[in-house]
Amino acid sequence: MPDIIVETDRLILREFRPQDAEKMYLLNLDPEVIRYTGDPPFQSVQDASNFLTGYDDYKSNGYGRWAVLRKVDGEFIGWCGLKKHQDGMVDIGFRFYRKDWGKGYATESAQATLNFGLEELALEEIVGRAARENLASIRVLEKLGMAYWKDAPCDGIADAVYYRIRR
Repeated sequence: MPDIIVETDRLILREFRPQDAEKMYLLNLDPEVIRYTGDPPFQSVQDASNFLTGYDDYKSNGYGRWAVLRKVDGEFIGWCGLKKHQDGMVDIGFRFYRKDWGKGYATESAQATLNFGLEELALEEIVGRAARENLASIRVLEKLGMAYWKDAPCDGIADAVYYRIRR
């Protein structure tokens, strides 16, 4: 698979593909999964397909959000990756099916993503953002060695906390 970005002991992180549309649709359909994101669910598999077709972060930035697959069965379980914002800030984000919560996948994929960003891409700083009530995501950011930076709104979330790590 030439689009593989990172591998861990249990996971493969690769660029999104058009055939990921149904999995992305189902992921965002779960209200608990998107509860703290500020993102609306896709209205259809076609909407998810349109999103994936128009996703150009790989071309414009050389990185982006990546599909996360279990090595053992190749199953798409969510996504993790980096996003460059218009102000130049690069954040790390992750989202997984609820059935895959509590298995360490977010921490494992986020650690691999963080290492890739700091070492391979030589990014100076990576930021993690989460709704203040999203304690699970905040714990992942802390496990990555990120330090609390500030409180500020982000992407439709009024009460968010920002963490960051520098190279």
